[in-house]
Amino acid sequence: MAELPDKRTAFIDWYLAVVEQANLSDKRYGVKGMNVWTPYGMRARRHLDRIMIREIEATGSQAVEFPALIPAPEFAKEKEHIKGFDAQVFWVTKGGLNDLDVPLVLRPTSETAIYPVFALWVRSHRDLPLNVYQIVNTFRYETKTTRPFVRVREIHFFEEHTCQVDEAAATERVRSNLAAFRKMAEAFGLPYLSLRRPDWDKFAGAHYSIAFDIPVGGARTLQIGSVHHYRDNFSKPYGIVYEAADGSQHHPHQTTFGLSERLLGAIVAVHGDAKGAVFPSTIAPYEIVLVPIPSPGDAGATGSLARSLASRLERAGRRAVLDDGDDRPGAKYYRWELAGVPLRLEVGRREAASGNVTAVDRLGRKTTIAIETLEAGVEERLTAFDRDLRAAADAAFRDAFRVASELGELAGSDRVRVVGWCGKEACGHAIETAIDGALLGVPEEGPPVAPGAPSKCIACGESTGVRWALAAQPL
Repeated sequence: MAELPDKRTAFIDWYLAVVEQANLSDKRYGVKGMNVWTPYGMRARRHLDRIMIREIEATGSQAVEFPALIPAPEFAKEKEHIKGFDAQVFWVTKGGLNDLDVPLVLRPTSETAIYPVFALWVRSHRDLPLNVYQIVNTFRYETKTTRPFVRVREIHFFEEHTCQVDEAAATERVRSNLAAFRKMAEAFGLPYLSLRRPDWDKFAGAHYSIAFDIPVGGARTLQIGSVHHYRDNFSKPYGIVYEAADGSQHHPHQTTFGLSERLLGAIVAVHGDAKGAVFPSTIAPYEIVLVPIPSPGDAGATGSLARSLASRLERAGRRAVLDDGDDRPGAKYYRWELAGVPLRLEVGRREAASGNVTAVDRLGRKTTIAIETLEAGVEERLTAFDRDLRAAADAAFRDAFRVASELGELAGSDRVRVVGWCGKEACGHAIETAIDGALLGVPEEGPPVAPGAPSKCIACGESTGVRWALAAQPL
């Protein structure tokens, strides 16, 4: 395999090479931006989905699945929504050889598919709150450069849609979503910020939008999810009405929570290194790879021992793979390091004789584990690996930000910039022009990212109080 580009100086090239060489996705399908999920990538995706499902269902949300096609009249009901998406959708205008009487939209997101049905489901205050989610494919006519997981036309997508009794209850649901994502991100080892988007960049039809952003190299950031508070901006045009206990009629307030396969791209981008991908054990396609190292005259003993150890780990609930192919051990080490497996166990004649196996984690640390206590030893190594992987990600996160006090400092920046912003749209656009990117928004929650956050707007000099924002070039 070709040597990987340098992550620091050629991030995009490095990222694309890792995704391809680790065999996470195949972009050679006949439609640009609609990539094939390989078996290895699917393994990672399933574990990622499992964590998302676990955390959202812990909040009381229930799974549903809605059709992928949306009638054009339903799609057009919410005018703000259509303004945001009509240039980004795929249209279905024929059924077989016949023109359709009603054109159909291949779902770009599901508000306009789900809310006509919500109008049938929600009749009384007893029907609220209504919290449901689905994991489906969505479709966007992405006209920019496509990149696996990060910018694609067919998107593996998690979306929660809710109806709440009033604005305060919807606000509380937003808080619940933020808390659920904190737990997800902890499992993925991803540090991030929750940023309230400026009004010109919020989701079409939303009262406000909160996005989750992470730095991924230089001045670049990646949005990995979002939560939206709609008030009754969708329930009104879609006729969602409930009867309160006193007999009065009300429109519920609504929220959505969206995550996509970008999470997998973020995990590659944040944790990967010069050797390839690095997966936290929580979503690693395989947590452990066992590599037998045969020697002349061992009559297959090392291979037999490695198979028995793999079986033990699988019975203990571990995702283990045995690489007993014909390649040399060094080639196997290289391949599985590129694939990001957290822990490698080497089983040779020396290990068999000593009653130990050599354990090498993906951070390059070598120890031994007693065969007698293999399961406990693997648990200990993986726990330490996940902890230290997150610590490394946190350190890189802290180093990704720099305060800027003048607009002239933004051009050519090699860091995500922390800037003062008065909140005025004109100043926000001036900041975006200066960095040739985006004003991502102000922090809703998250750790401090730089000391001495500015108190004056970088564009007009007006005092901002404690308001600061991030300016970056979105990936």
